[in-house]
Amino acid sequence: MPQSSAFGSAPHMPYRLACLCDLRDERGRILLLRRAKAPNQGLCSPIGGKLDVSTGESPAQCARREIMEEAGIDVPIDRLHLLGLISETAFEGRGHWLLFYYLVKGPVSVPARDMAEGRLDWFNPDELDALPLPESDRLIIWPMVRRHATSGPDGSPGFFAVHIDCTPSAMTWSVEQQTPTA
Repeated sequence: MPQSSAFGSAPHMPYRLACLCDLRDERGRILLLRRAKAPNQGLCSPIGGKLDVSTGESPAQCARREIMEEAGIDVPIDRLHLLGLISETAFEGRGHWLLFYYLVKGPVSVPARDMAEGRLDWFNPDELDALPLPESDRLIIWPMVRRHATSGPDGSPGFFAVHIDCTPSAMTWSVEQQTPTA
């Protein structure tokens, strides 16, 4: 089987590594980006981006860098909680993704604004279902985030791992791990 530059992936379906960053303000609102570029152009998603694999960047270092680039604030790595690990097979029929979902512990302050990637804006959690979201986010990722963002006995965040098969026939998913269990 031919290999691409990403070890273990076929050239027609590359494997990409990325992070998503969940930032909340003092009112509990979530910072989302209405994307001006692919993937998910025109849809709302947390800020984030691809790991710099050429430098060996860690997922947490990527999250910190993406928060600085897109939100303009420096969040120390010790404020990043790995809330979820999301693997997606055949997303948009163009590639596989492994996403590290980081929840920033504690509130942040970022002004809503337009930028090259799209429009940053704050939304109340109960507004999410009315927003234009990727289908996998609406059906799977946001419900998992809601369940685990404050799932510990003391209100601390938990963890989940989910695999999503996005092949065109029918999207299916399986929860591979969750702590604490719901």
